[in-house]
Amino acid sequence: MPDRTIPFYNIILKCSDYKSAQIRLPEGFRFRKFQKGDEKTWAALEWEIGDFASLEEAEQYFLSVYCSHREEIQKRCIFVVDEKDRAAGSCIAWRDEKNGRLVSSLHWLVVSPACQGRKLGRALCQKTMEIFQRMDGFPVYIHTQPWSYKAILLYIQQGFQLQITDTFSDYQNQYTQAMHTLKEILTKEQYDILTAHSV
Repeated sequence: MPDRTIPFYNIILKCSDYKSAQIRLPEGFRFRKFQKGDEKTWAALEWEIGDFASLEEAEQYFLSVYCSHREEIQKRCIFVVDEKDRAAGSCIAWRDEKNGRLVSSLHWLVVSPACQGRKLGRALCQKTMEIFQRMDGFPVYIHTQPWSYKAILLYIQQGFQLQITDTFSDYQNQYTQAMHTLKEILTKEQYDILTAHSV
């Protein structure tokens, strides 16, 4: 579970050149696309890790942001499920505005706490980047925050770089404040990786 006592600052990442790699899922897991009723599936995952105060709030958020684009969300929202079709994680290959045009943006990479540590997040990220390759192209942006530092390190492994000034949508880039916070949390080696991948 993310430590939400860590101060919140906007962190922006961007990937301009993604190199595809073989996706490996653990035995017993598979990908599937969004299906009717999966707003509840997504809400349960996000509520479980504490991103929303209630299941109802999470579901209403999903409905209001994504389900007015029903055909799009069916193509862009993916799940990892186990042998009993229980959702273990999800990610959305979405788009946001930047200077009056749409840009690719990766939304809501989430893995159930019971399934974390099995590289499902990596597989979901890779699968989502393949959707961008097929549908929208690059660059791909991500908005995140310091308490998601494990995900940030994963994104860097997938070709993302921290943006010192660039941003998208209506996010204020708070790189300096975020890095001060992360320096107190990460090992020196991890922090050096972030600084080496900041542009």
